[in-house]
Amino acid sequence: MINAIILVFAGGALGAMLREFIMLMVPHVEGFPLDILVANLIAAFLLGLVTALHKRAVLNGDVNSMLGTGVMGGLSTFSSMVYGALILMMTSTSDLTVAILYLLANLILGYIVVILGLKLGGDGVTPAPRPRIG
Repeated sequence: MINAIILVFAGGALGAMLREFIMLMVPHVEGFPLDILVANLIAAFLLGLVTALHKRAVLNGDVNSMLGTGVMGGLSTFSSMVYGALILMMTSTSDLTVAILYLLANLILGYIVVILGLKLGGDGVTPAPRPRIG
């Protein structure tokens, strides 16, 4: 169990660093948190891929926990997504419609890229059980 916790911790640190690199590399779009959207979509796609590979026994449980829970958990960011939507709602250059479209883009595109990751990993669209620590 301790090994799994350490793997998730290390994966989370790596995922958070990857998120920061993505946020630095994605061009800034005034009034729209594109960097957060890109980080979330990359994490969703990779989580689908990792899940499919784990279901096919290409990745063992420890690697799945490190990548799926740790790296993808650190890379994706629900709190920043919601905060970005709040900022969109509060700024004078944006309105509620843009904020709602941003949230829908995260959800709908996220769903689509998870399915793509599952298919690319050789699985249909049947998700594996959530990884457990321990």
